[in-house]
Amino acid sequence: MNWIGLKTLFMMEVGRTLAIPMQTILSPVISTMLYFVVFGSAIGGSVTLAGGVTYAQFIVPGLIMMALIINSLSASSSGIFFPKFMGTIYEILTAPLSYLEITIGYVFSAAVRAMAIGGIIYITALFFTPVPVAHPFIALGFSFLTAVTFALFGFLIGIWAENFEKLNIFPSLILTPLSFLGGVFYSLQMLPPFWQTVSLANPIVYMISGLRWSFFGVSDITPWTSFALICVFLSICSAILVWIFKTGYHLKP
Repeated sequence: MNWIGLKTLFMMEVGRTLAIPMQTILSPVISTMLYFVVFGSAIGGSVTLAGGVTYAQFIVPGLIMMALIINSLSASSSGIFFPKFMGTIYEILTAPLSYLEITIGYVFSAAVRAMAIGGIIYITALFFTPVPVAHPFIALGFSFLTAVTFALFGFLIGIWAENFEKLNIFPSLILTPLSFLGGVFYSLQMLPPFWQTVSLANPIVYMISGLRWSFFGVSDITPWTSFALICVFLSICSAILVWIFKTGYHLKP
C-alpha cells in the first residue's frame, strides 16, 4: 500500500472541498436547515408521533441521511469527472498508485466531506430542538457506511459520465426525488397501505429508516434489513468498479 500517494490524493480532494467552503459545505447545510425550519416549525405543531418524538426531532435523521447521500455522491463523481474532462486523469492512472488506492482516496475523501456536513446539520438542529441518539456508535457506523457506499456509486457515475448533463442526471433527476419520497418528512405508517408497499421499492427508505432507528430505537423497517440492503448495494458497486478497472471502460482510449 502506497500510503504517501494515498494520503496525497486524499488531501488533494479534501483541499478541493476546503477551497470553496461556501459551495461544498455551507450551501448544502443552509439548504437542509431551511427544510428543517419550514417543515419542523410550520408543520410540526400539527403532527403527533408515537414514543414522545416530536416532528422536529423526527425529520432530523432523514435530513442528515439525505445530505449524506447527495453530498457523498456529488463529491466523488465530480472528483473523478473533472480530471477526465480536463485530460489529467492519465497522470493519476500512471502514478505509483493501484486502482484500489485511487478508489480509496476519492471515495473516503467524499465520505469524510459528507460526514462533516451531516455532523454540522445535527449540531445546528440542536439549537432548535433536543435530538436524542439512542445508539450513537451505530448511528456513526451506519452513516459512514452509507456515505462510503454512495461515494463509491458517485465514483462510478463520474467515470461513466461523458459530459455535465450525464453527471447531473442521478443527483438531480433520480436521487433527490427518491430522497424526498424516502420518508424524510413522513413515516410510512402515515401512508395508505398501497403506497406503503410502493415505497418499499425505494432504496432510500431503508437508509433513512436505519439511521432513524439508531436515533430513536424505532423505525418503519428493521435495522438489519437496512444494513443488509446497503451492504448489497456496496457489493454491487464494488463489482462494477472491478470490471471497469479491468476493462479500462471510459478510463483508457
